Amino acid sequence: MSPSQPRKLRLGVNIDHVATIRNARGGPHPDPLRAARMAEAAGADGITAHLREDRRHITDADIAALAAAISAPLNLEMAATDEMQAIALRHRPHAVCIVPEKRQERTTEGGLDVAGDEARLAAFIAPLRAAGCRVSLFVAAERAQIEAAARIGAQVVELHTGAYCDAHHEGRFDDRDAELVRLREMAALAGALGLEVHAGHGLTYDTVAPVARIPQIVELNIGHFLIGEAIFVGLEASIARMRALMDAARAQGGAA
Repeated sequence: MSPSQPRKLRLGVNIDHVATIRNARGGPHPDPLRAARMAEAAGADGITAHLREDRRHITDADIAALAAAISAPLNLEMAATDEMQAIALRHRPHAVCIVPEKRQERTTEGGLDVAGDEARLAAFIAPLRAAGCRVSLFVAAERAQIEAAARIGAQVVELHTGAYCDAHHEGRFDDRDAELVRLREMAALAGALGLEVHAGHGLTYDTVAPVARIPQIVELNIGHFLIGEAIFVGLEASIARMRALMDAARAQGGAA
């Protein structure tokens, strides 16, 4: 690739909330596997699914079906527990993303405290790496967390974009711009440390472009917004529009 050409930005589509809707009625519909296949057809580069300890949306059967049937890389989001490690080692997805998890939270709040739990997390991810899984840590855009991720042998960090997105949608534009600067600086740091850089959480059509322009970021993981937008326009259309916005922003590079 020429130095003047921007690096392709991958889109991982999180299908958790297809399962949320299914589980509201307790039946088989809508099927997360069908959604994953549609996402692939619409331009997704990977499929993300979070198997929570309480199984509130994605289930063990969903992970087995996805691992067996999709052609796109599967990114398994999970907590750093013995149970989840065993599941990941059984299915050996392309990637595992370690996230903090609280039973009472609506969605993942904040990033993993890698700096405060280095020894345990280093031991936890070692067998996953040995099994061939690409290990990602979901972290806040903070120097201490990124440096700790590099020290313990993670291959990827996924930067939490929630604070940036919340500030934008609440009209706190000074805070939004400060968060965007932090994301840019920490993406550059992670890249300099040899980590692959991903980002996600809360991204929408209105917020994706500035993040997509950050050159070190090579993958965005987006779910809730796309599933919600699909109610109005269909899943393939919602993903295709996000893909187009990402590609246009990446082509602009550092443009404002």
